[in-house]
Amino acid sequence: MAGKKWNVGIIGCGHIFDAYARLSSVFKPINLVACSDVDMAIAQRRAQQYGFSALAVDDLLARQDIDVVINLTNPASHAAITEAILKAGKHAYTEKPLALTMVDANRLLEVAEKHGRLIGSAPDTFLGGAHQAARRLVDEGRLGEVKSGSAHFMNHGMEHWHPNPFPYFQVGAGPVLDMGPYYITALVALLGPVRRVIAMATKFYEERYVSADGPAKNTVVPVTTPTTSQALIEFRSGAQIHFSVSYDNWGHGHSNPIELHGTKASLMVPDPNYFGGALTLIDAGGRQRIDTATTVFGNLNWQEPAGATISNYRGLGLADLLAAAEDGRTARASGQLSRHVLEILLAIIKSAEINDFVAIESTVARPEPLGEDDAALLKAADAPSTFAA
Repeated sequence: MAGKKWNVGIIGCGHIFDAYARLSSVFKPINLVACSDVDMAIAQRRAQQYGFSALAVDDLLARQDIDVVINLTNPASHAAITEAILKAGKHAYTEKPLALTMVDANRLLEVAEKHGRLIGSAPDTFLGGAHQAARRLVDEGRLGEVKSGSAHFMNHGMEHWHPNPFPYFQVGAGPVLDMGPYYITALVALLGPVRRVIAMATKFYEERYVSADGPAKNTVVPVTTPTTSQALIEFRSGAQIHFSVSYDNWGHGHSNPIELHGTKASLMVPDPNYFGGALTLIDAGGRQRIDTATTVFGNLNWQEPAGATISNYRGLGLADLLAAAEDGRTARASGQLSRHVLEILLAIIKSAEINDFVAIESTVARPEPLGEDDAALLKAADAPSTFAA
């Protein structure tokens, strides 16, 4: 990790843009220089806000001084925009999911290889202090052989807070493809590739009423995809994990988003939607709390609008990808990893439709752990310590 600075552009200036733009100053390799959006008025406002250029998509891709482009467009556009980025001779980093079909995901990896460029994909939360601490415990054998576990994401949707909740309830989203990438990526990073899945799914409502402020307020969202799914995931290691996601629950008692149960110990792992949080290890000697708030990328640095302070380092996967490009190694949040995760998520959806097991054809090596020394090399010396709401 030599510390080269890379010029970065962003395509897509919607809801998640602000986090990427603000947090770009945290990472040594990232120099944000331009943005684009289908609505250029939005791009121009964002560019003025952050002090860089607003360009049409074609102009951004044509700029010779831009090395890498972040794709923050809607999921249905991910594959086409990422392919255009790669064909323009630039490294690509996309928000999750990598694509919506395996045909598109496989093609993206082929295009990246053909053009000699790296492709990476969110989520990168598994690189945060909390999940890297979990990885160390697994690798050290503290859990013994992991045999079972669970992962839960449950809420009552986003139509009460998100200004544009429509895509979340359509085919290509739902909780499996929207929130599933966080959980499955974290599990694959901890346990390795998946062999097969079986699932069931349902939806509670045929339509949802939008109460969030914005242009969609008081409108109705048709629900065209399952909003509650239950899956059993068998890993090639032999571990069996119950995975439950829902936009329909009024509340639940699953205080541990991820649990791993091994022959020597059980591990309670924090929410994979965040980079930090405390772990709990339970073995024959009792219960041990493992705090990660002092780790490089587990530190509490981001104040949410509601007042809570969390660990937020979105863009960490991109910073590691750029270091990988310089070092000639595989990025941790790689296209290969996100393709495997996508196949698992699509298999969960398919299994519920056909009422049978679905085998996972792809495989992937677990990404290399991100130790504290390597993490520190990705962080800018003058990185802000906190970001106010």
